[in-house]
Amino acid sequence: MGGNSGSWKLCHDSGLTSDRLKRSATETRAVGRSGPSGGLLVGARGSRGFRSAVGGSAVQSAVAAAVCFGAAFLGHGAAGCVAAPVERMSVHTEAPEVLLERMGCAGVITLNRPKVLNALSMNMIRQIYPQLKKWEQDPETFLIIIKGAGGKAFCAGGDIRVLSEAKRAKQSMTRVYFREEYTLNNAIASCQKPYVALIDGITIGGGVGVSIHGRFRVATESTLFAMPETGIGLFPDVGGGYFLPRLPGKLGYFLALTGFRLKGRDVHRAGIATHFVDSEKLPKLEEELLALKSPSAEDIAGVLESHQAQSKMDQDKSAIFEEHMDKINSCFSANSVEQIIENLRQDGSPFAIQQLKVINKMSPTSLKITLRQLMEGSSKTLPEVLTMEYRLSQACMEGHDFDEGVRAVLIDKDQSPKWNPASLKEVTNEDVNGYFKSLGSLDLKF
Repeated sequence: MGGNSGSWKLCHDSGLTSDRLKRSATETRAVGRSGPSGGLLVGARGSRGFRSAVGGSAVQSAVAAAVCFGAAFLGHGAAGCVAAPVERMSVHTEAPEVLLERMGCAGVITLNRPKVLNALSMNMIRQIYPQLKKWEQDPETFLIIIKGAGGKAFCAGGDIRVLSEAKRAKQSMTRVYFREEYTLNNAIASCQKPYVALIDGITIGGGVGVSIHGRFRVATESTLFAMPETGIGLFPDVGGGYFLPRLPGKLGYFLALTGFRLKGRDVHRAGIATHFVDSEKLPKLEEELLALKSPSAEDIAGVLESHQAQSKMDQDKSAIFEEHMDKINSCFSANSVEQIIENLRQDGSPFAIQQLKVINKMSPTSLKITLRQLMEGSSKTLPEVLTMEYRLSQACMEGHDFDEGVRAVLIDKDQSPKWNPASLKEVTNEDVNGYFKSLGSLDLKF
């Protein structure tokens, strides 16, 4: 049924044809269809330039509204619902967190917590996973669509405050949440039915995890992508160790270490999305997908490509990161965070100086484990990466920096975390090795 297994490939029409995108053949062709939960916009971009934005009113207002590790970035309308016969599968009758519906030829997942930017809860994960498996086996379901309600966000990640509270209370949720979330990520990647993620609006952390591993990812001008977990004492998980090092050149390393955010067509040009469609056209796109009769993956791709061809928005603009790809490739190709920082210092350009400012605000421990995560993940399968990331998640739950990051961003909101260790020099190889240590019988297995 045109499933999602196989290597994760960069879309060939991503627009990244500049000579400035120097990369090896494996880097160019190995981004796939097979993204903790939540995101802080740390390395934010200006209208056309690069700008550091650790904290700030946009982030703070979203945190207050969402109670999740997210960022406020208002998008245009949501994908919308298509008038069609509906089989409602949610067990709740009032404001269910997730809607699971059979519509036309498809199973449709709607993340339905718009007041908290569709933050991914344990309850949502536990409803989506079994239904995904049922639809995968259902001969009348030919594709699966996932979208977010409310018009602002696809999914701004997980509820970090809940995880932090569970950590302090030494509750098992910190083990169970990551285990079940990563299991869902892998199920999406291996799903034998075409999986279409309409990533309209904020798509951060856990929201990346329930979209990036599907066969089709549709971005709009309202899409905002980021994996900024190093700013709260975590690491870019949900398979970040798999897809980030497979982006063009060293772009994924740059995104992971700085938390830089991509918006709109740049999400497509980077290879994170497979298609780009105007936000206002999503209801029509969804309607056409649902109306297909026993569609193949090729039929679905044809509809997506047809809608993409109609979009002229920002078509002639180069990617925001493209002009800096030489610097990204040269500075972020080092095998240590210390050398990356030295490369940026030696470069001395305004771009490099801005990235230095951003990186210096991140958790030193998170920076080191993230770089190793991506380096090791570049040669691992997705299940192997998720097993590795589960080990990292549990080590982070035992460490200091996650609590401190939550305090600085969510509780006291002083945006001045006191990391421990406080410097890269103090984070030893032995410390880093401990994060990657096997959990034995508690390891995540597939």
